[in-house]
Amino acid sequence: DVQLVESGGGSVQAGGSLRLSCVASAYTHGSNYMGWFRQAPGKEREAVAFIHSDGSRTGYVDSVKGRFTVSGDNLKNSVFLQMNSLKPEDTAKYYCAVGKAGVPWNAAQARAFMNRDFEYWGQGTQVTVS
Repeated sequence: DVQLVESGGGSVQAGGSLRLSCVASAYTHGSNYMGWFRQAPGKEREAVAFIHSDGSRTGYVDSVKGRFTVSGDNLKNSVFLQMNSLKPEDTAKYYCAVGKAGVPWNAAQARAFMNRDFEYWGQGTQVTVS
């Protein structure tokens, strides 16, 4: 089974930056995308940012556009999230996820990257913005 390990979370003041990293323990054959979700206390898990496995396409939730940048290293089975100009409303636990094998990017994007289009999940890393 593939294990995902996130790192880079922490506490920052509003306006600060953090960089999240996620490494998969093995190559996820057949998956076309990876990315990040977040979940704040009392709220549903929210899709945040995603990248195609070849790095050619990215997608972001409107609330983070222009502030967050997702990137990946396919050779190292890794995905990153650079978060700048952080706001208190970005406070959440951030989860890395790997797309379900065989689901095309276009289909997942059309469904706004629903949970069901992802196969593997990390344990999450906490981001707190005050």
